Amino acid sequence: MQNMRQHCALKHGIFKEFLAEFLGTFVLVLFGCGSVAQTVLSRNTLGEPLTVHIGFSVGLMMAVYVAGGVSGGHVNPAVSLAMVILGKLKIWKFPFYVIAQFLGAFAGAAAVFGLYYDAFMDFTSGILSVTGINATGHIFASYPARHLSVLGGFIDQVVGTGMLVLCILAIIDGGNIGAPKGVEPLAIGLIIMAIGVSMGLNCGYPLNPARDLGPRLFTAVAGWGMEVFSTGGYWWWIPVAGPMVGGVVAAVLYFLLIELHHPHDEDEKSYYFVNTIEYF
Repeated sequence: MQNMRQHCALKHGIFKEFLAEFLGTFVLVLFGCGSVAQTVLSRNTLGEPLTVHIGFSVGLMMAVYVAGGVSGGHVNPAVSLAMVILGKLKIWKFPFYVIAQFLGAFAGAAAVFGLYYDAFMDFTSGILSVTGINATGHIFASYPARHLSVLGGFIDQVVGTGMLVLCILAIIDGGNIGAPKGVEPLAIGLIIMAIGVSMGLNCGYPLNPARDLGPRLFTAVAGWGMEVFSTGGYWWWIPVAGPMVGGVVAAVLYFLLIELHHPHDEDEKSYYFVNTIEYF
């Protein structure tokens, strides 16, 4: 074991962080999309909206536990961008984080498809589609409800992701109440539960460009075709752009309204927390 550690362990920090973000995002998508697959493919006999909320909430919690001590467990480009804006992630690391997150989400979607391949074939009779009575594309990526406009969808993603990032910043803020050491992932998972039960009607709260676009790309090459991009009036870009805007807005608001007003010694405490515990 010691020899394996000496020969295989990565020496450069960014590669360790890359692998952590990849694996963390993989875990998030496997649990999250897996819970949707079980619900849809069982025709709601082994799942319902609440089980999907639980799947994504616990998936995010476990993803942060898996990756948090190495990379911060962002598993979301919007979170990584917010940390860059606040100076808690070096900007040169941002592309590495994003690439790892997209690859992890793609691999997670592939794992869900492989796990439930026989169920997919039985459910669809081998015809993979995005729309129709036996549609399965929505297992992997978000699509808008009939009532949702383009502007409404964009606002939905800005607000939803903004709340996610805002609450994450509060949880990890040493100058605020914060969360006890080791409990941060649990608290972060509960944010997704809250968002799911309050903001899921419009498009299923993707809130994460990697979590949505990575699996969408997988479905495009795995048999669903380019319909995954054209459906919903070319909806695909909204859960990519909206969360990035939401993350930036939340970071600025939290800094201006909360973090900026901490006493100086509490600012140092917050900085120490973030850079020592390394959750974000």
